[in-house]
Amino acid sequence: MSTFKMNMRLAIAILSIGLLGSGTVSAQETLTLKEALEYALNNSEVLSKARLEIEGGRHKVAEVRASALPQIDATSTLTNNLLVQQFVLPAEAFGGTPGEFIAIKAGQTWNAMSQVQLNQQIFNQQVFTGLKAAKSSEEFYRLSAELAEENLIQQVATNYYQVIITRQQMSVIDANIERVSQLEKMIGSQFELGLAKKIDLDRVKVNKSNLAAQREQLEYAVVQQENLLKYYMGMPVGQQIVIPDTEVDKLESEAISLFDGGTVDVEKLLDFQLLKKQEDLLALQRKAYQAEFYPNLSIGGNYVYNTQSDKLNVYSSKALNFDMSAVTLTLRIPIFDGNARRSRVRQANVELKKVHEDLRSTSNALTMAYENARIQIKNSLNTIESQRANKEFAEEVFNSTQNNYQNGLASLTDLLTAETDLVAAQNSYNEALLNYKVAQIELVKSNGQIKSLVNE
Repeated sequence: MSTFKMNMRLAIAILSIGLLGSGTVSAQETLTLKEALEYALNNSEVLSKARLEIEGGRHKVAEVRASALPQIDATSTLTNNLLVQQFVLPAEAFGGTPGEFIAIKAGQTWNAMSQVQLNQQIFNQQVFTGLKAAKSSEEFYRLSAELAEENLIQQVATNYYQVIITRQQMSVIDANIERVSQLEKMIGSQFELGLAKKIDLDRVKVNKSNLAAQREQLEYAVVQQENLLKYYMGMPVGQQIVIPDTEVDKLESEAISLFDGGTVDVEKLLDFQLLKKQEDLLALQRKAYQAEFYPNLSIGGNYVYNTQSDKLNVYSSKALNFDMSAVTLTLRIPIFDGNARRSRVRQANVELKKVHEDLRSTSNALTMAYENARIQIKNSLNTIESQRANKEFAEEVFNSTQNNYQNGLASLTDLLTAETDLVAAQNSYNEALLNYKVAQIELVKSNGQIKSLVNE
């Protein structure tokens, strides 16, 4: 093979590797809002932790349930009596001389004992109340996970639209930079022909520089907002994403019609349900304290096998073996504990009163959030209409001023002022769109319909 062909193949291989590497680095993920929300629900670390809390709650239920089941234990011990205990007895009892005493060993050198014990609660109000509390705790964790999902959807959706609007503001700046660049080129040509002043050219350049600085700030803002969006989603921050332009058109079309939220049932909202479940848990805690006043009844049984020998041959036929067994019924009646139980019950009553106040406050706060969101969304829609008209008017003024400037009927100051007003009007319109969307998200969150965003 010729050297030329070998070099060509080597070059093609290097180029292919470079292209593959470039494709890997620039791989991007196109995300609609629905896809972003679905990704977040499947990958968010916050939701993963909330779901683990649910799993832990199930294990707690099993742990408490175990206390109501039979408790069986088996133990086995082996003892080496280095010095066997002795009893001193009158010698006369064993045929000895009256008045004298003899020492007799009490036991063998090796002792072993095996025992099986069983205990079953027959009546224990604390155990029964604990079972109810454990089940309520599992439900509490489930509600907490659902609330975490709603909060995550709100965070992701709000940040998603923030990225859209900031990118739209960049597009506005880009369009104005293009217009100013054309103006700069025109005035530059006029300056070379002696038809324009240098100060006019400098003013245009300064304006263009200011627009470039604004664009750079927006570019940094977009990167930060995208990073925050990916953080909320549970996506690696290094992953590149692209939000389709159709989302901007969709945002504008949605703002045409008024969103009618209807009424809200506070008791169906997860924030309220979570507090109600907390109230249930505190009530069960109080019952558990009150159950300490009740007597407890349990039944137990045991079987013991003993073996003794002077040699290490226990549990054999040469050793002394005997067994015993018993069944016991135990009734425990609490009488007086220095009023400690009563103090715990009273503390539980205080906690219940506190959560009752939290329920009142939360109910009022949720209603307020809903009503404020309805007001805000109406205000945002009115603002959008006025800003849309303002933007169209600013475009007309700019086009007219630009035409007049080209015909010598308007000054450069008038043109630059019209251009600045146009940028401000376009950005105000975009800001109004964002405020509308944030208000809409807040509204569906406040009436418990935030998950509908996933199904859109």
